[in-house]
Amino acid sequence: MTGESTLVVGSGLVGTGIALRLAWAGEAVTLVSRRPPALPPHRYGARWAALDATDTRASRRLLDRLRPGRVVLVHGPSDVTWCEAHPDEALAAHVAVADTFAGLAPDARIVMISTDNVFDGTSAHHTESTPVSPANAYGRAKLEAERVLLDKAPRSVILRVSLVYGHEPADAGKWLNFFAACAHRLRRGEPVEAPDDHWTTPVLLDDVAEVTAALLHARHPLPPVLHLGGPDRVTRAEWATVIAGALGAPAGLVTPVPRARTRYASRPVNACLTSGLLPTLPGLGGITVRGVHAGAHLLAPEFAAAAPPVA
Repeated sequence: MTGESTLVVGSGLVGTGIALRLAWAGEAVTLVSRRPPALPPHRYGARWAALDATDTRASRRLLDRLRPGRVVLVHGPSDVTWCEAHPDEALAAHVAVADTFAGLAPDARIVMISTDNVFDGTSAHHTESTPVSPANAYGRAKLEAERVLLDKAPRSVILRVSLVYGHEPADAGKWLNFFAACAHRLRRGEPVEAPDDHWTTPVLLDDVAEVTAALLHARHPLPPVLHLGGPDRVTRAEWATVIAGALGAPAGLVTPVPRARTRYASRPVNACLTSGLLPTLPGLGGITVRGVHAGAHLLAPEFAAAAPPVA
């Protein structure tokens, strides 16, 4: 028997954001990861438990104790550069977790957060019907995890999400999401170099969490694969300029550079997702996915409060 609680596997930006969204709605949520999340979830009504999700025995004990009715997988190494240097380790980690939870929680509604990196970026808009062709080791690992999960747990849903952004404190680590990294530098009056030949469809973390919650609670059959991208297709340089404008920082602090000169060299040129299915699903068509201007103005006060203004 499965219960009414939700288990979120992975405590990075996206996993924590989803867990907190569910907890704020009054749901019983447990967030698990090897290390505690940067934002203490218990302050917001969610619980955290230590778990190496690649450990099948430990995962079985946890699932036997919690018996969640819903599971969100936001697992595995997500640093594209690291995965490119460690392809076998990345593949093993992503596939192992998908395989474990598909086998141990077959009756739960499982939503796995995946990536636009399962495409090679030759198309400006990737829909659910676009043939997959992974751009890099991270994309190959995620695609194999998708296949394993859908094969063993056919009730599962793969939600491929474009570049997610939200607020993170400056001391959250060197792998801050792109928006946060730009915002903290711009607020300090520091220059930002951003590719002008790398396109993406950024999605606000709050909107990712809202869509995920709706999928977890859907009472109707769902397609096995869904896409979630923001309404704006922009280069990172264009996006950084929008961030500067929302913060009141000089636009001249943003310098457009070739993608090849940055840590985004292994990303697909078009890291863009479009959904032809989400807007047609009951309970999901009414969710507004905000564009980069709305998202920047929504987040700007949080960064303004956390850092000194530009001199």
